Amino acid sequence: MDKKAKQILLKTFWSSQGWKDRPYVYEGEDFVYAKSKGMMFDPLTIHHDEAVRQIVELHEQVTKEKVAKAFLHSLSTRKIHLRSALASWVLTRQFVQHSFESNAGRYTAPANGVAYAMYGDCYVCDSYHIAGLESYTEEDMNVLNFERHKWGGVRLNYLPYVLQDLQLMSKEPELELEVTVADVAIWRQVLAAIESCEPTDAARQLEKRLAGLFPSSKNERDAFMEILASAGILATTKDRPGRGGKNDFFAVVNWRGEDGYSRQAVQDLFGTWM
Repeated sequence: MDKKAKQILLKTFWSSQGWKDRPYVYEGEDFVYAKSKGMMFDPLTIHHDEAVRQIVELHEQVTKEKVAKAFLHSLSTRKIHLRSALASWVLTRQFVQHSFESNAGRYTAPANGVAYAMYGDCYVCDSYHIAGLESYTEEDMNVLNFERHKWGGVRLNYLPYVLQDLQLMSKEPELELEVTVADVAIWRQVLAAIESCEPTDAARQLEKRLAGLFPSSKNERDAFMEILASAGILATTKDRPGRGGKNDFFAVVNWRGEDGYSRQAVQDLFGTWM
């Protein structure tokens, strides 16, 4: 990874005071340099059907083993941009080519018959927990890559993010994704921390248990848990409608300590190293 290009990306959106105003147009010497290194991009205009086609095709290049290796490799190295491909891969592992199908009016609340939205606008994408729109015009891919490098990813189930995430993972040299003894030890500690949760513990309590297990900030650990939930590892074992509370969690919002972690998912994804 080119360090200068990464700094250009990060400084475009973030300062010591937090978020900066997003540029209306990406231009200038720094942008051209970061773009040449594959760190920043021109806006994306793409139809839903083409995005789905590309994601399905990417699964022929990006393997389960590669995303699992990248995830584990990130634990000791703090290369957090390598983590979310695990979620992107799992969310779309059964993805099939399909045309956009509107979900308008397809979901109604039993109590009052009022229609509500699901993840996005595509009824088929909803079944994969993917937020898909019919088309994207001048989509800002730079802010998505910024979130990927800053915290490990935020909009994990957003169709353009999944597409970009898998595209970038396909370009990662697999020989550089070495899984060390330290990485596996950290992963085992993470699983032990999940198991140690009290039955009523929610994601915030788990985040505190994860602190100190691997180099990370609070926001990085939040993204880490969202990735685990999106990948089916922090899976809920019962329906908890209306739960969540005052937080920004999404995929992991209804997980509780009594759910533990999915041993089947862990074995499927990481059995080689367990």
